[in-house]
Amino acid sequence: MAKLKPSKGAPYARILGVGGYRPTRVVPNEVILEKIDSSDEWIRSRSGIETRHWANNEETVAAMSIEASGKAIADAGISAEQIGGVIVSTVSHFKQTPAVATEIADKLGTNKAAAFDISAGCAGFGYGLTLAKGMITEGSAEYVLVIGVERLSDLTDLEDRATAFLFGDGAGAVVVGPAKEPGIGPTIWGSEGDKSETIKQTVAWNEYDSSTDKFPAITQEGQAVFRWAVFEMAKVAQQALDAAGITPDDLDVFIPHQANERIIDSMVKTLKLPEHVTVARDVRTTGNTSAASIPLAMERLLATGEAKSGDTALVIGFGAGLVYAATVVTLP
Repeated sequence: MAKLKPSKGAPYARILGVGGYRPTRVVPNEVILEKIDSSDEWIRSRSGIETRHWANNEETVAAMSIEASGKAIADAGISAEQIGGVIVSTVSHFKQTPAVATEIADKLGTNKAAAFDISAGCAGFGYGLTLAKGMITEGSAEYVLVIGVERLSDLTDLEDRATAFLFGDGAGAVVVGPAKEPGIGPTIWGSEGDKSETIKQTVAWNEYDSSTDKFPAITQEGQAVFRWAVFEMAKVAQQALDAAGITPDDLDVFIPHQANERIIDSMVKTLKLPEHVTVARDVRTTGNTSAASIPLAMERLLATGEAKSGDTALVIGFGAGLVYAATVVTLP
């Protein structure tokens, strides 16, 4: 029996650069209120959201990804030709095939990088980050681009009072590369498919009839999702801290999925995070951008100086599936 050669990857991996893109159109709550019976105060008190960004026709999933990726590559100090893998997490690229990652890899100028899409909802960035780490330590790529991107305005029912105000568009990207010390901790991830009906698309594409049905949209059972996120995801976040061998006191930054500010506040309280920990609250002006929310929030914290290079950050994503992924990272 032949023996295979061992892989020759880097000993560790870390995030080397981050970039983001928010569409030019800023949409305040007043626009949302044109279609639903609610108020600005109600939306802010229930979600924390004040504004969100919606993409125009030119700001496609690919175009936004390319903008964010270019910034991440420049921030990492490498060239596109050095990228060996492109992972795109999205639920709002409407072509089943080919993967939008292949178009992005080509237009960025990579040298025939491995490229594929994943669908893991709001946990998609964490899933992609974990896959990238494996590719680098296994040796199949030296640098991997991980992109979270959504055009959720295309999947929003503006007459649904429960969800019309939640969603936004945008793209966030990071470059993951080799490191001499651990920069991405063990990932605590999983799924609870028995709860899959709590967040779902209203009509399957193969069942959609344009003559009788509204265009497919994302709907959710808000209270059920809220309870799950608050009570179960704090446990997952604590497991990620334990797996990384640190305590809340060791943290500098907390970057949860930007779903709802009430969920964020509850997680901070349950985890007993010290006051010195910076908490991402990008949801206020960006809304819920699903897979894009964590890298967008990370990029903003670094750009504003609220977080700095080398900080230790806990990141956790959770959403449709229901799926989740949490890990501790060193910020680029």
